[in-house]
Amino acid sequence: MVKSSLLLFLHLLWLELSLLAVASISGSKCTNSCPCHLAIKALNFDLHPWGENRMLQLVELDELCLDAYKISKLYKERTKRWHDKHIQRREFKEGELVLLFNSRLKLFPGKLKSRWSGPFHVTKVFPYGSVEVWSEGSGTFKVNRQRLKHYRTGITVQGNQVYNISLPSSY
Repeated sequence: MVKSSLLLFLHLLWLELSLLAVASISGSKCTNSCPCHLAIKALNFDLHPWGENRMLQLVELDELCLDAYKISKLYKERTKRWHDKHIQRREFKEGELVLLFNSRLKLFPGKLKSRWSGPFHVTKVFPYGSVEVWSEGSGTFKVNRQRLKHYRTGITVQGNQVYNISLPSSY
């Protein structure tokens, strides 16, 4: 019953709009005595509650959208704060030993193979994050500072005790 009355209403609404379009083309105005208005009055449709219900739905949808925006903004701020807290600033000086991150894609990398190659000597530090490094095998080249990390020759375990760890001469 509701579906058929809704279809009838939509049909009458289409009829009213088409008659209004014809009336506007012909230059005459649609009055309350035209057939489309009489048909709507005969069915006694009260559109006001439908309009209020739709407005309430739109307001609720708007509130949900704003809540989701606020929650995503809080999440983004928290994750940014966490990432910024865990960033390690690396300052390199000329003459230091560094390791270079090998970021080439390998389909089947070895389990225990390190992705860090080196050590390299820092020959020049440029502003804005580029560093010039040198090694015997590859010569001098520029790399991004983010691909480098300090090469530690000794490890401090407790207090003043330093254990020197170096590569064997065969490398």
